[in-house]
Amino acid sequence: MPGTFSQLDGHEQVVFGHDEASGLRCIIAIHSTVLGPALGGTRMYPYDSEEDALVDVLRLSRGMTYKSAVTGLDLGGGKAVIIGDPATDKTEALLRAYGRMIESLNGRYVTACDIGTYSTDMGIIGRETRWATGSDIVEGGSGDSGVMTALGTYVGIKACAERVFGDASMAGRHVAIQGVGKVGRRLAEHLAEEGCKLTVADVNDDATGDLADRLGADVVAVEDIHAVDADVFSPNAMGAVINDATIPQLQCRIVAGAANNQLAEPRHGQALADAGVLYAPDYVINAGGVIQVGDELHPDGYSADRVRARVERIGERLSAVFVTAEREGLPTAEAADHVAEERMAAVGRLRGFHLPR
Repeated sequence: MPGTFSQLDGHEQVVFGHDEASGLRCIIAIHSTVLGPALGGTRMYPYDSEEDALVDVLRLSRGMTYKSAVTGLDLGGGKAVIIGDPATDKTEALLRAYGRMIESLNGRYVTACDIGTYSTDMGIIGRETRWATGSDIVEGGSGDSGVMTALGTYVGIKACAERVFGDASMAGRHVAIQGVGKVGRRLAEHLAEEGCKLTVADVNDDATGDLADRLGADVVAVEDIHAVDADVFSPNAMGAVINDATIPQLQCRIVAGAANNQLAEPRHGQALADAGVLYAPDYVINAGGVIQVGDELHPDGYSADRVRARVERIGERLSAVFVTAEREGLPTAEAADHVAEERMAAVGRLRGFHLPR
C-alpha cells in the first residue's frame, strides 16, 4: 500500500488481518504501550478503501494514547477498524475471527466498543480472547461505555461554560448537537434535564424525531448544524468537522463534543482560538468510555463507583488544560498534548526502572 510508512506517527505496530471464510478485513493499530496495554475501541464501518481505513485507525489510535495519558490511566493507545457494513456484514464467525486476531497480540491491544460495535459484540469477541472489554454486564463486562462517555461530555461542557460565561449552569443555554447516537442522545438528555435548549442533527431521522418528541429539540440538516446560532456546538459523530469550511460559519462560543479527531488539521485549533471559540480537546472531554472499560483491568476488579468518580473529574482536567493553554499561549488542543506528553515522559520512564538486587 503506497505511503503506508509515511503515515505512521510514532506507531509501534500496525496489523492487517484477513479471514477469507468469515469475510473479516481489519486493521489493528498500536500507537503506544509506554504507559500500559494499548486500549481502544473497534470501529466497524464500510470504508471506501483500505487506505481510508488505515488513515482513520492511525489517527484514532494516536488519540487514544493521548486520551489515556491525560486522563491519568495506566494504559497506552490503540484502535482497530473492521472494514464492512455492521448492518449486513457482521456475523458471529467474523467477530470470533477478529477475537482470535486480538488474542494473537498477547495482550498488547485491548478492545472495546466504538461506532458500529456494541456490548453484545464484545461478548462474542470475548469468547476468543480475554482482551475484550465493555461486554454486557450479564457477560461479566461493564456494559455500554456510551453512558459514561455522555456523562463525561456533559461534565466537560459545564466546565467550558464556567470558563466562558463564568457560570457552569446550562439552564437556558443553547447547544447544537451533531450526531445523536449512543452518546449524543444521552448527552441531549443530560442537557435537557438541566433546562438547556437543544438543536440536533443526525443522518437517522428516527433518532432526531425521537428527541424532538421527547425533549422538544429543534431539528436541522446535518450540513447546517455547525452554523446554528448557539452557545455550544457539540460534535458527536464522525471526525474532521472543524475545518477551513466550517470554522468561518461557526456562531458558537464553545466547541465541545464526544467525536474523535474533530480538528481536520492541528492548525484548526489555533484557528478556533483566533475566532474566539473555546475548544474542548476531544480526547480529554470524551474520556468517560475509556475510563469505564479500562477499569475492567483494575487488579481489584471493576467498580462502578470508582468509574463515576473519575468521569466526574473530567471537568477538572479540562479546566487544567485551559489554564495551561492560557499560561503558555497555546491553543487548547496543543496544551492538552503537552500535558499528555509530560505524563508519558515522567511516568513511562519508570517502566525501565528496576531496584538493585
